[in-house]
Amino acid sequence: MKTERSRLGITAVVLLLGAGIAWAGSEGGVTVSGVPVFAILVACIFLIQIAAFVPAFVRQTERYYDLTGSLTYSSMTLAAAALAAPLDARTVLLAVLVLVWAARLGTFLFRRVRKAGKDGRFDDIKPSFVRFLNAWVIQALWVTLTAGAALAAITSSVRAPIDAWALVGGAVWLVGFTIEATADMQKNRFRADAANKNRFIHTGLWSWSRHPNYFGEITLWVGVALVAFPALQGWQLVTLVSPVFVFLLITRVSGVPLLEKHADETWGGQDDYEAYKARTSVLVPLPPKR
Repeated sequence: MKTERSRLGITAVVLLLGAGIAWAGSEGGVTVSGVPVFAILVACIFLIQIAAFVPAFVRQTERYYDLTGSLTYSSMTLAAAALAAPLDARTVLLAVLVLVWAARLGTFLFRRVRKAGKDGRFDDIKPSFVRFLNAWVIQALWVTLTAGAALAAITSSVRAPIDAWALVGGAVWLVGFTIEATADMQKNRFRADAANKNRFIHTGLWSWSRHPNYFGEITLWVGVALVAFPALQGWQLVTLVSPVFVFLLITRVSGVPLLEKHADETWGGQDDYEAYKARTSVLVPLPPKR
């Protein structure tokens, strides 16, 4: 009973954080019938995840979890652009950056889970109503915090022309996107080769970083934040937490720590794996140590 209350407490905290971001990102933004568009978008983000959770829990499947997240990014970005029209070059650029990223990653993740048949991260939590619900509401907070700067800038009443922030941010996004897409492609090809079954990848970008895809993910959201910055004002600046949140989530919570633990449990003690760990950077792509 105490555990269930603790889990419900997590749900409440996540919802409160979402409400806080909705309030902060709405300052100085456009409105519809007096209601801030940014707040409407955040509410829709949470409602979409909760609505998707219901059939997922009934059917005990996580197959559409990642796809739902990606479609939420896309639909809310398009909704932001439609409700905040007329747009300028900066807001169009931001919308394109988010849509291209969401389309690529969403397709990649959906194909991966469909091929595998399941996502092992959910094996223990699917039977629990509250734990599985928390996975979905946390995804809603993830979408809100990650895309917050872009959505706040698109719906901002400030219209800043393309400048050095936009050009540098766009270039940083392109670097991050290229690294992430290339790393995912290399790992997908590695796994598709039957000769590599039960082996770890250590070629291509993966010879310079043990998690190059995550480095690319962090980098591209830094780029989005740079592009968004000149259009933000007041409390909207809180949404610039986006790349910081992505970094902390990946390096401290659900990304690197989980995969490093799984890799150590699978290959730990093997000479080739231990040598790979010793010479290869954890996150930032760097030349292998000699």
